[in-house]
Amino acid sequence: MTLPSFLRWTVCAFALAAVAVSMGAQTPQSSITIDASASAHSFPHFWEQFFGSGRAVLALRANYLDDLKDVHDNVGMRYVRFHAILLDDVGVYNEDEHGNPVYNFSYVDEIYDGLLARGVRPFVEISFMPYALASNPKSIHPFWYKQNVSPPKDYAKWDALMKAFAQHLIDRYGIDEVAQWYFEVWNEPNIDFWAGVPKMETYFTLYDHTARDLKAVSPRLRVGGPATSSAHWIPEFIAHVSENHVPVDFISTHGYADDTVEDLFGTHEKIPMRDRVCRAVEKVHNQIKSSVLPQLPLYWTEWNVPSYGDLQARDNWYVGPALAHDISQCDGLVKDMSWWTFDDVFEEGGPKREPFDGGFGIIAPGKIKKPSFYDFSLLHELGDERLASDAKDILVTRRKDGTLVIAAWNLVDMDKLAEGKPITMQLTFKGGVKSSARVTIQRVDEKHGNPLTAYKAMGSPVYPTQEQIAAMNKASALPPPESTRLKDGKLDLTLPVNGLAVIEIPAKKEK
Repeated sequence: MTLPSFLRWTVCAFALAAVAVSMGAQTPQSSITIDASASAHSFPHFWEQFFGSGRAVLALRANYLDDLKDVHDNVGMRYVRFHAILLDDVGVYNEDEHGNPVYNFSYVDEIYDGLLARGVRPFVEISFMPYALASNPKSIHPFWYKQNVSPPKDYAKWDALMKAFAQHLIDRYGIDEVAQWYFEVWNEPNIDFWAGVPKMETYFTLYDHTARDLKAVSPRLRVGGPATSSAHWIPEFIAHVSENHVPVDFISTHGYADDTVEDLFGTHEKIPMRDRVCRAVEKVHNQIKSSVLPQLPLYWTEWNVPSYGDLQARDNWYVGPALAHDISQCDGLVKDMSWWTFDDVFEEGGPKREPFDGGFGIIAPGKIKKPSFYDFSLLHELGDERLASDAKDILVTRRKDGTLVIAAWNLVDMDKLAEGKPITMQLTFKGGVKSSARVTIQRVDEKHGNPLTAYKAMGSPVYPTQEQIAAMNKASALPPPESTRLKDGKLDLTLPVNGLAVIEIPAKKEK
């Protein structure tokens, strides 16, 4: 029997409480030295500037746009990628009674206008096939919105559509703006999102036409692929575009922590889910570097932490340490990563049935901020330089003004909670940090940034009222940072199971 969603969280909470009681004073301790004068490298925030979302037409909804602005303002989101800008509910393509193409970009304009007005640019995924242009009307994907995934019936008409689409965007927004967008050809053509046979060769044909069409309108437009699931086809794709002189500005692919080792790597290694995304990123990074086009940047256009099925980790405070772990491991291997998704205005399986169902987003339906929203908000505060450190479960960064910003976490896999325990880190600072420097600490854990406790207290309503939503967001809002000082250059930091803390030590001299 499957437990109701919040009962699953309750079972987990009881397990954690039992563990904490059983451990008593046996909380493990570690001693970590942080050298503020250590060597550093550039640390762009590659995990937060791109986010995914559901299909394009959702961007016409008020909740979607409100959530978009919230993530932009609090997390640093700059681009959004979604499916189905060519789907029939956007109305881009049809044909008259003589089979002549008829274009309509009115919803496209409304969608992109809404993004740009909130400071977010589109990462344009060119998909799916308009019904009137589909070579096989029966090639329907099982998503709730029933998109067609077949190749075009006529590549001359596809070419004309691509050129008209690109030209319209340039006419409306100007080439200086649109040149800052990205155009990705299709979504996961190696699986059931593409019905061409054989898959790889027919996708390459689609890519060739689309890339050349866009570049014919303006060479400044950025285009890439293959947008594959589970990091597939990268060497083959690079070889193809190189040998056939097809334009390409970036490589894109996907990989999730839930993906199997066999699918991601073609092996039977025992790789923990927490390590799979960055191992896959490293694999593709190395494939690009060893290819004939080693300069191509890598965009990981879909990823997320493990869901753990019924444990619904993506609604849990587990996300924070899992996210921080990935940031630490993927640093230097990828240009940008697009978290799937920024919110749960999302309908691949139909309308949402409850606020917390393990959805991908960092904001639940009704604008309820999940722990992951606060996790991204805290990690947004990290600096733009990363300092060398041998310590695990810690990220040491520095801002341009010299402020040290340290993320520390206690990651326990959701299927091993019974083995988890709080930990205490003693952080010792050297390299110019005052021995009594002021310190601020912000946290996300079971007691900070967590709306689930309030949700349970109100009876776990399936359809919470606006008053209940406001109460949840008020209860989960982060309090002012804890304020303390170093004692002889040391800070004792205790982290509960799956706790995340972000510590700041200002660089300026204190009076």
